[in-house]
Amino acid sequence: MKKTTNDWLHSAETDLQLIQEIISRENLTHLSAFHAQQAIEKSFKAIIEEFELGFIKSHSLEMLYSKVKGKILTEINSDLLILLDQLYIDARYPGELGLLPDGKPTVKEAEEFYSLGSQIFEAAKSTCN
Repeated sequence: MKKTTNDWLHSAETDLQLIQEIISRENLTHLSAFHAQQAIEKSFKAIIEEFELGFIKSHSLEMLYSKVKGKILTEINSDLLILLDQLYIDARYPGELGLLPDGKPTVKEAEEFYSLGSQIFEAAKSTCN
């Protein structure tokens, strides 16, 4: 495994560890969602780096997934990817920004995002080893 690939995976893992610390806190569900998006993005970028699929300066999970789809060996819930894409930038800002179309993510949604992030991280780790 390339060093840069390992660095991407390590960073994704720390996002997942942070989610574990805050996932049950209703007031932080938007941050759980943001860090799940980050973990998935970094996991995809690890695969892109490892297999030299090109430099991609994008945060779109859908677009990144389209680049790694032939490499990653897991079934991915594309509906959750789309939801996380909607949250990406706006999750860093106060007010109505950073919310799902129906409002702030619930704890259950945060748990689903975490589960997806963990699944993709583990698949990326296996793919890159």
